[in-house]
Amino acid sequence: MANSNEIFESIKGLYTEFEAQHNGTTKASKSRARKAIGELKKLVTDYRKSSVEESKK
Repeated sequence: MANSNEIFESIKGLYTEFEAQHNGTTKASKSRARKAIGELKKLVTDYRKSSVEESKK
């Protein structure tokens, strides 16, 4: 399992991608924005688990 800092960096990257695609004007860019936000949603759960584990140590 990745540590919370690695997951945080991934979340930042996905959010940047989401923001860029959200501001696009094509259907494809909107689709890419939805994909990025879906991946971000998955990482939030992993971040939460990792953060709890790290705080127990």
